[in-house]
Amino acid sequence: MAAVELERRTVLGSLIALAGLGGAGGARAEADLVDLQVVNRETGQVMPVWRRDGRVFVAGEQGARYSLRIANRTDGRVLVVLSVDGVNIISGQTARYDGRGYILGPYGAYDALGWRKSETEVADFSFTVLPQSYAAQTGRPGNVGVIGMAAFRERPEPPVEAAPISPPPPPPPAPPSPQRYSPKARAGTAREPNPVMPAAPIAPAPDAAPPPPLPIPPVEKPLASTPSRSAAGKSQEDAVVTGSRQSHAFAEAQRPRDEKLGTAHGTSEWSVSHVVPFVRATSHPQLVLQIEYDSYANLVLAGVIPSPPRPGRPPRAFPGAGSSGYVPDPPARF
Repeated sequence: MAAVELERRTVLGSLIALAGLGGAGGARAEADLVDLQVVNRETGQVMPVWRRDGRVFVAGEQGARYSLRIANRTDGRVLVVLSVDGVNIISGQTARYDGRGYILGPYGAYDALGWRKSETEVADFSFTVLPQSYAAQTGRPGNVGVIGMAAFRERPEPPVEAAPISPPPPPPPAPPSPQRYSPKARAGTAREPNPVMPAAPIAPAPDAAPPPPLPIPPVEKPLASTPSRSAAGKSQEDAVVTGSRQSHAFAEAQRPRDEKLGTAHGTSEWSVSHVVPFVRATSHPQLVLQIEYDSYANLVLAGVIPSPPRPGRPPRAFPGAGSSGYVPDPPARF
C-alpha cells in the first residue's frame, strides 16, 4: 500500500495519494480545512470568483491554460480528491469521494497542472468548447463546467501500549542450618542425635546428562501498531501521485451566447511523483467545495456577472434642423 510525493518544485510537504473509502456527506463541515483556487497560468494570477444563489463561478477563456491550487490550513496531513467536469483528475474515472487525490503535508500547498498520465507526466488543463473537452470525448458530457474538491483528514496512529513486565521468580529457599553438639549431651544420660551436616555436593558422572535449566517465564513483546480498518473494509490506501484571461471587451459580453466551455486534455508536461502511505480518518469528506466555470459572455448573459454599464448616447452628425444661413460668429467673449 503506498502513496506518492509531489514534484520537488512545489511547496514542501505536499504529496499526492489514492484513497479507497466510499460514502457521502460531511460537506463543508470544516470550511477552513483546505483552500481551493483556480489560477490563470497565462498570467500567474488567481482568477476572480463571482457568487450567485450560493454557487461560485469563474470566467474562462477558450485556449487558456489553468491550474488548481490547493492549500492545507492545518498542522496535519490531509488528502484532497479533485475532479474536473465530473472526472477524477488522477485516475480518469468518474469522480467519487473514494477516488485518488493529493496528500498535503502540514500547511503545504500544491498546484495541480493537469490530468495525471503517470508518475512523471500530466496533460495540461486548458479551456475549450464542450465537444472538445476530455469528459465529452470520453462519453461523459453531463457534468462539464464544474471543478470539485473533497478533503479528508488522516487517521491518527493508535497508541502502542507497553506490555506488562512479568515479576522476577522468587529466590530459592535457603538450606537448613547445621545442628551443633551440645556439651550437656555428653554429661547427661540422654544423648542428642548426631548433628545433621549438609551433604557435600556430588559431582555428576561424566556420562550423566546435565540437569534441565530452570524455566524462564516468557516476556510479552509489545504488539506492533496496525492500522485500523475503515468502514469500507480497507485498512490502508494506495496513494499515487503525486486560468483564464479576463480581458473581455464590452462588445464580447453583447455577443450571442458562446458555446459552453469545458476542459481539454492538453499538452504533456513533466511532473514527478513518489509513493507514500495514507489512511483516511473517516469515509466521509470533512469538506466539499465546487466551482463552476464558463465564458465571461455566458456568465454575463446568465446574470452571474453584472452587465457592464451601457455607454452614453453616441454623437449624431446632424442633431439639429437644417438651415440655409452661413456660419455665424461665436458669441462675443468678455
